[in-house]
Amino acid sequence: MNAVLGVGGGIAAYRSAELARALMERGWRVSVVMTQAAQAFITPLTFASLTGRKVITGLFSAATPEATLASAIEHIAVARENDVLVVAPATADLLAKMAHGIADDFLTTLYLAFTGPMVLAPAMNSAMWEHAATRENVETLRRRGHLIVGPGDGLLACGEIGPGRMAEPPAIADAVTTVLQPARRDLQGESFLVTAGPTQEPLDPVRYISNRSSGRMGYAMAEA
Repeated sequence: MNAVLGVGGGIAAYRSAELARALMERGWRVSVVMTQAAQAFITPLTFASLTGRKVITGLFSAATPEATLASAIEHIAVARENDVLVVAPATADLLAKMAHGIADDFLTTLYLAFTGPMVLAPAMNSAMWEHAATRENVETLRRRGHLIVGPGDGLLACGEIGPGRMAEPPAIADAVTTVLQPARRDLQGESFLVTAGPTQEPLDPVRYISNRSSGRMGYAMAEA
């Protein structure tokens, strides 16, 4: 199983190293993509050492003309090679860009090219998390089927206490594993008889106990 871990530019970026290890412990092969801002909090060498794989830090390579040409379409290859896209921390900036389809770096360009399941772990100041723009962006991403993990409440880097703390790396790793597990279909192939409407339980030859059921629940159950 291949996972690409996108690391946004927030103080929680250092916890993404723990997330990379947690994913690997669960059997994932992890590739890391870092935004430019993320590199101000943690170095690419940290992730390269943990994963043993190349860390992508930019949309284009300036090493050689051939490398520049190859990097121009690298986001397509990364999108095809991986089973799930995890963004942690998902900053307010990244959430906004993903919600509105803005692709101005490797991670956001990869997001538009990726067709598999996505897990987003928001992390930011409480006021930023509670802002109407952020909440609308999160709801937009939820409607697209993305799994939002967290954020949790706690002491933030700014010294405030409230929502905005990135979920614990093991919890995110568990969510990533769960999102690819096929839904259980224990009842597939079985036949059922569903009764609907009121029932009568005799007390004696004359009297009985009944209810005022409309039958709607039984009809809904049968339809489902």
